[in-house]
Amino acid sequence: MDPNIPIEHLPGVGNYFGGKLKKLEIKTLEDLIYHFPFRYDDFSQISLVSNLTPGEKISIQGVLWKIQNIRTRSGKFVTSATVADESGTIDVIWFNQPYLTKVLKAGLAVSLSGKVQLDGYKPKLVSPSYEIIRSTSNQLPATSYQQPVTSNQTLHTGRLVPIYPETEGLSSKWLRAKIANFLPVYKDLTKDFLPKKIIEDQKLEPQNSALQKIHFPKSYEDVTEARKRLAFDEVFLLQLISLIKQIEWKSTRIAPKMNVKKETIEKFKKNLPFELTSAQQRAIGEIVNDLKSEQPANRLLEGDVGSGKTVVAAVAALTALDNGFDSLIAAPTEILAFQHQKTLNEILKPFEIKVGIWTGSKKQKANITCGTHALLTSFKPQRQIGFVVVDEQHRFGVTQRAKLFLSHNSELTPHLLTMTATPIPRTLALTLYGDLNLSTLDKMPKGRQKISTFVVPNSKRNNAYKFIEKHVREGRQAFILTPFVEPSETMATVKSATVEFEKLKTKFPKKVKLGLLHGRLKSQEKETIIGNFKKGKIDILVATPVVEVGIDIPNATIMLIESADRFGLAQLHQLRGRVGRGEHKSYCFLFTDSHFETSIRRLKSMEKLHAGFELAEVDLKMRGPGEILGLRQSGFIGFKIADISDHQTIATAQTEAKKLLKLDPSLSRHQLLSQKLESLKLAYSEPN
Repeated sequence: MDPNIPIEHLPGVGNYFGGKLKKLEIKTLEDLIYHFPFRYDDFSQISLVSNLTPGEKISIQGVLWKIQNIRTRSGKFVTSATVADESGTIDVIWFNQPYLTKVLKAGLAVSLSGKVQLDGYKPKLVSPSYEIIRSTSNQLPATSYQQPVTSNQTLHTGRLVPIYPETEGLSSKWLRAKIANFLPVYKDLTKDFLPKKIIEDQKLEPQNSALQKIHFPKSYEDVTEARKRLAFDEVFLLQLISLIKQIEWKSTRIAPKMNVKKETIEKFKKNLPFELTSAQQRAIGEIVNDLKSEQPANRLLEGDVGSGKTVVAAVAALTALDNGFDSLIAAPTEILAFQHQKTLNEILKPFEIKVGIWTGSKKQKANITCGTHALLTSFKPQRQIGFVVVDEQHRFGVTQRAKLFLSHNSELTPHLLTMTATPIPRTLALTLYGDLNLSTLDKMPKGRQKISTFVVPNSKRNNAYKFIEKHVREGRQAFILTPFVEPSETMATVKSATVEFEKLKTKFPKKVKLGLLHGRLKSQEKETIIGNFKKGKIDILVATPVVEVGIDIPNATIMLIESADRFGLAQLHQLRGRVGRGEHKSYCFLFTDSHFETSIRRLKSMEKLHAGFELAEVDLKMRGPGEILGLRQSGFIGFKIADISDHQTIATAQTEAKKLLKLDPSLSRHQLLSQKLESLKLAYSEPN
């Protein structure tokens, strides 16, 4: 059997359960073994019936004296049983599980784990987990029951019981049984890929031991030891992939070596209608310095909405132009591509440079061309491409990005600048993008105001609408955002743009003009709506997060976000950044139907924090890296068990990866590790 055997081919799984497992991203035997518990129910203490205390979570082991189904007046079944151990008897009940009388028979020795409840003055076990230990002769007295069975012999009771991420029709009990069945098979099929020296130096568990302990620990110490090893694996493998990419990038590709004309850069700065921030000056220096080398630049520029990333890109594009090379600026949406074209045309006006556009709806070539995914397919450059910008790069697939800066010429590799307005904490950025150099715009241009932000209870919704109406009467405009275009049956509380639009028509006077914008509209329709909003023909724009990037309305002063708890803080911060771009005081209102204290606390941080990087740190701690950006889409090998804020593990893994590659750059002496990396790359590669 192969560790990568399709999950549906495993005995006892088949197509039915295979389909359900795939919803949990379990496609192979290895995926099943690496589907880790997220918590454990502690049923490890075996109690005597006589010592049970109401409210306790306990395990007992005894003989099943009797069991029967009782039909209630409502037609439902209650299964009633009596279990005895050497100290006494206890009643047990299960609801709506009449099949139990076919599974559990009087005379069986059983292990039960659950919560003790009082029925009058009498303790009772209600809906416990059960497990048959062994048969005894029928109706044996409790005193004949022998020593408790150890946790090694039970799976669902009497131990630390693993609880897994589930999906409909697949319980933790089902997953537990399958993992227990196939874990020995997997351990026989695989060898530890981690070099012995690293295991010894870092005092890590061997692979098989770690897998056994994470699924079926004898103690919480086992869990800690297993997590340490498995978390190290995840970070170490990711660091190796990043470092190998970096080595390949530097050793196999040659970029245009450019001369930097200081007079061009000085003229550019002098003609800007604003003063560059110190962060922009620093980032310009870093990217321009990259262009002087024949090693292709591979830099990530991150900064809040409005921090001035496009200006930095413009200087590099100008430098490329001075050296006879064209530039491409790729954006994930037409709205953002057109916004880049507009901004670049304005700031490059003194140089009499026209900036082109290349999208599905409009095609116009120039020496600097902005565009969408269409740049990958139908665009043919006029000259050698020397510089490429990929904006909001995590929205492009890995293969798409590679095509963008490699397919236009077979000899030279363009210098690459990737940009994001998604604030990513430095540890996360270095872990995700270890093969990129990092520039950060952590200063905002002068004149950008702080936006007053409030988490608003539903009881004050009408007050918020009146507040918006007042500002509209004063000549201002507003956004009202919802997470989805259409209503979602599975998330009934989440507002949808179409329903909200119709509802809001009844909430505001007819003279208040409403518009609707969402991702399912055709490009021309979107442009018309945005144009009307800019011209003031629309007072309130009801929209989905399509407005997250690329819409600049200086007259918009209010951002109201429905179901705000459904968004990450980084995204909320970007949405908030769509207002406060003009001279008028601006506001952001966050509505939520959530009653969870953690959700409210997380949203409340928006009231106090106004720097994207600080908010990203909060989200990282409270919700994990998956909520900051689409990690799988970015080519990131997702962490199942590692903690991205665990600086020590990340630093140790980085150090060990560098040491190993210094001694064995091709990993020729570490074949098992090399094979593991190849299988990971294959699993996370995208179709061309």
